[in-house]
Amino acid sequence: MIKILSERYPVVELCVLFGVARSRYYYQRVPEKTVRKEQRERLCELHRESRGSAGARTLSASLKAQGYAVGRNKARRLMKEAGLTSTQQRRHRYRLAKEEVKYAPNRLARAFGVDRPNRVWCGDVTYIWAGQCWLYLAVVLDLYARKVIGWSLSLSPDSVLTGNALRIAYESRGCPQGVMFHSDQDSHYSSRAYRQKLWHYRMEQSMSRRGNCWDNAPMERFFRSLKSEWIPEYGYRNVDEAKADILNYITHYYNHHRPHSFNDGQTPHAKEKHVA
Repeated sequence: MIKILSERYPVVELCVLFGVARSRYYYQRVPEKTVRKEQRERLCELHRESRGSAGARTLSASLKAQGYAVGRNKARRLMKEAGLTSTQQRRHRYRLAKEEVKYAPNRLARAFGVDRPNRVWCGDVTYIWAGQCWLYLAVVLDLYARKVIGWSLSLSPDSVLTGNALRIAYESRGCPQGVMFHSDQDSHYSSRAYRQKLWHYRMEQSMSRRGNCWDNAPMERFFRSLKSEWIPEYGYRNVDEAKADILNYITHYYNHHRPHSFNDGQTPHAKEKHVA
């Protein structure tokens, strides 16, 4: 039947009609060994692009997004054939705490599932070795698709650093109203200057309980991915190299190419594009 139709209509039109990826149509016309070889080669390319961090689940999602019918188990077998392993670290156990700040309690309460963009943002700061000094990175994440919408780098972990990241996020998203901003209780988020900036943007502040990393788990997960997937083991040679490479991770790889399990295998950018 398909053969008869293909003689009358172009392959592209048939694929659109039946909702089939063109790559799948062509795979059925070549030997299985050739298909497997092509899948393995593409898997190796994606693994190199992730700097060796991507595991079977991530590689499977990336391959499916590109039209390759590769499940998690098959991706694991292809990784074994190619001698590939993931450099992702094991989970870390955190201690629990319950102390809240009176002026900014834990309003989010781990409700990380958000139904639309610009409803809840979260932020945090981490440090990165850059040759002869520590470089501090502040990030603002939109919880809807786990997309990075604001970031700033500085040699000082202060409220100027976190304020710049918030300003970039606020302006890049079109100055939204009614956003809840969640963070930990560090001084660069609890300072008067930062709280005044949140008030100026008409944002509701929420803070994790002291010593409880799980209250801001999405940010912890992002920084874990950044350090295990991207940053060299011994840091960068200088500040300029660090800034360029981290910017590449955020704007190119993480937001546009890295599939996220929370997004059902979609990238943060792809998930936000489907918002009605």
